[in-house]
Amino acid sequence: MHGPTAVPPTVVLVHGAFTDASCWSGVIGHLRAAGLAVAAPVNPLRGLTHDAACLQALLDRTVGPVVLVGHGYGGAVITQAAACDGVLALCYVAAFGLDVGECVQDVLCRFAPTVMADATVTVADRDGLRIRAERFAQVYGEDLPPRAARLLATAQPPLAENALTERSGRPGWAWTPSWYAVATADRMLNPSAQRFMAQRMTATEHVLDASHAVVLSQPEAVAAMIQEAVAQGMARDDDHRPAPAG
Repeated sequence: MHGPTAVPPTVVLVHGAFTDASCWSGVIGHLRAAGLAVAAPVNPLRGLTHDAACLQALLDRTVGPVVLVGHGYGGAVITQAAACDGVLALCYVAAFGLDVGECVQDVLCRFAPTVMADATVTVADRDGLRIRAERFAQVYGEDLPPRAARLLATAQPPLAENALTERSGRPGWAWTPSWYAVATADRMLNPSAQRFMAQRMTATEHVLDASHAVVLSQPEAVAAMIQEAVAQGMARDDDHRPAPAG
C-alpha cells in the first residue's frame, strides 16, 4: 500500500463472525453519499493470521491512505493488519481490539458471559462455529426486524474455532488514532469488555443503544463515526503521527 497522500482515504470495512460483507450495506450507502471511496472485502473467518494476511494483501493493492473499520471479530483482524504505513485511523464497531499476545477467548473470559456462551454456538459439519438459528435473533440482533434476523441466521458463514484462540501481534491501535462504537445492548460481546478495550486504546468513544448487529440497525450512526475518523485523519499533520515501534 502506498503511503499517505493528499487524496481522501479509502474506507475499508471488515465484517465479523457469523455474517458477511453485506452487513455493511447501509453504512456503505451513507459513506458513498458523503463522497467517500469504500471497500468491503470478504473476511474468510479462518483464523487471525490467515484473515489478517488476506486483508494486508488488499491494503498492499490500495492506492492512497485508508481508514480501517472492523465489526466484532473483524476488529481483531484490522488490529493485526494495521502495522503498515498509510493507515490514518482505526474504527472499532462492537469489536475486538486485542493487545499483543492476546486472543479473542481471553477477552471473552475476562468479563461476565453473555447469552452467546449459553450453548448457543455449535460445531457444524466440522467447518466451524455457527449460532443456532433459533437463537440467532436473541444473540446477534434483537433490534433487527424478525425477517432480517432469520435471513442472517440462514446465511451465516462458519467461524473457524482457532479464530478464538490465535494470539494477536502488535496492535495497530498502539500508534494509530482509534474510534470505538460501544453497543450497549450487545449480547455477544459484553459492553463492559467493549468499554475496557476502547479505554485501553484511548479511543474516541461513540455509545450506541444497539445490539451486536449495530452496523445493520444503526448504519447512519456508525457511518457518522467513520466520517469523523476520516475528517480528523485528513486534518492531522502526518509529520506528527507516531510511527510503528520496532
